[in-house]
Amino acid sequence: MIVLNGQQSDLRAGETVAAILARLDLPLDARGVAVAVDGEVLPRAQWASFALAEHAHVEVLTAMQGG
Repeated sequence: MIVLNGQQSDLRAGETVAAILARLDLPLDARGVAVAVDGEVLPRAQWASFALAEHAHVEVLTAMQGG
């Protein structure tokens, strides 16, 4: 099981970060998006190929405007 944004999810080990973003309706080229896996920021160039390990903790962050 993978933890996504602090919540247990139905994601499984072996899925890529790109697959997670697709489930969240976020394109790979979306601006203002950052992904961290187990507390480490994952470079955008690795999103399509990085396969998640069992029990990974993934945080998908999006920048918001406003004040």
